[in-house]
Amino acid sequence: MYLAATDRYEQLPIRQVGKTGLRLPAVSLGLWHNFDSASPYYQRKQLLLAALDRGVFSFDCADRYGSPEVGSAEKLLGEVLQHEFKPYRDELVITTKTGFRTYPGPYGYSLSRKSILQAIDHSLERLKTDYVDIYYAHRFDPTVDLFETAQALDQVVRSGKALYIGVSNFDAQQTAKIAAMFRDLKTPFVVNQVSYNMLNQSVEQDDLLDKMQQLGAGLVAYGPLAEGLLSDRYLSGIPAGFAIHRTSNHVFDQGKAVVTTKLQALNKLAQKREQSLSQMALAWLLRNQVVSSVIIGTTSIEHLDENLQALEHADFTATELEQIQKILN
Repeated sequence: MYLAATDRYEQLPIRQVGKTGLRLPAVSLGLWHNFDSASPYYQRKQLLLAALDRGVFSFDCADRYGSPEVGSAEKLLGEVLQHEFKPYRDELVITTKTGFRTYPGPYGYSLSRKSILQAIDHSLERLKTDYVDIYYAHRFDPTVDLFETAQALDQVVRSGKALYIGVSNFDAQQTAKIAAMFRDLKTPFVVNQVSYNMLNQSVEQDDLLDKMQQLGAGLVAYGPLAEGLLSDRYLSGIPAGFAIHRTSNHVFDQGKAVVTTKLQALNKLAQKREQSLSQMALAWLLRNQVVSSVIIGTTSIEHLDENLQALEHADFTATELEQIQKILN
């Protein structure tokens, strides 16, 4: 029988999400890759338990996650929620999303009212829980009137199936539009989850960080290590077939050799800080309090521990920040 570590809330900083009452661990665990029907269940369960023991009480999923069976990431998390995590459900922040293709036909990827209200029921069934803590619109859907999407998400909360609403992959303008609708509807909108890392600073160029602060909401960063680029794995070169996330395609605009040179320079700076490159990259994201949490993806307890050590040195001098931007520009 699993018993969570009694000192789990002493391990990581906990951040308030904007001006809301929601709080998240500085680091959350994502189940995007390798948490599905093709993955070894026992090992993944052990990682989830280890994460909670270390103060990671936020677990991020989506109805689209899972291969070859779409939705199987939710099913895996649901098994752990039903059994090992059941006594701790009230402590956890369980999040999921909808909006990308999950089944054939026009409602299998839409943010229409029909799609959203069906999708939340399917997710809750797979997760084996009565509610999620944050329910996200996974993307902006230009084919559906935005108020229809907002109203459907509001109903998800009013029906007790989610406590808070978030959006994901919305730019600053799109976020402002739907946030105004949520304000009129009195929907508890709390967060925008976006791709953000040292190599992909588009959210800063879009002024999304400032917009979230103005709205009294938070930002959750996914892809904080740029699919592993911001680690020691590619310091000697980036393979020709390296698959970067679609949101970070521009990273290679000047060629992979240029990126490798940047990684090497960043790594030297990280070493001076007595950190690994990945630890510095995570700490860099958390330098701004608008970033409520960063979502890491790992299947290794060893890598989990290494990433969490980033919080032991999360402060930067003005000179270090200037040096980082000089390298990246």
